[in-house]
Amino acid sequence: MANRKLGKTTDIRLAMLKNLSTDLIWHEQIQTTEARAKEVKAIVDSLIALAVKEKDNFEEVEVKVVKAKRDSKGNKETELVKSKNGKEFLKVVKEEKMEKRQKDKPSRLNARRKMMTKLNKVKDNEGTPIDLTDKLFNVIAPRYTGRVGGYTQIIKLGQRRGDAAETVILKLV
Repeated sequence: MANRKLGKTTDIRLAMLKNLSTDLIWHEQIQTTEARAKEVKAIVDSLIALAVKEKDNFEEVEVKVVKAKRDSKGNKETELVKSKNGKEFLKVVKEEKMEKRQKDKPSRLNARRKMMTKLNKVKDNEGTPIDLTDKLFNVIAPRYTGRVGGYTQIIKLGQRRGDAAETVILKLV
């Protein structure tokens, strides 16, 4: 993986590459220096290749789900119940449903865990978590089914003012 040291200590360099990889998969395009882009390109290409290989490796399973019953306003429904010692309390009404869910096969689960080591957890503007591994499997991988490698592209922008570092745009093809 990391051939270039990029002028950073190991832990800082790995954290930076993890952040850049996460941003590239989330936004599908980032602007950075050429040396950093070449390192991130290798990481992201390997993640996408893994996603393409394992994208259909799951099975549909029916699972029993127990949830709180909700009224028309979306509030939990409750009922008045008497306990053994005679006291009354409100108990949430539960309902059971059968739902179809995707269950990863072992190799896809292993791939998902590998991806999670290379990517950070992300939240959108409202604070809801975004599952980037799901995005890799369900959005990005189907785009590249017929393609073997070369999932990212580096476009040179020129030198940056100040330190004259070569800046580039790294994006998914």
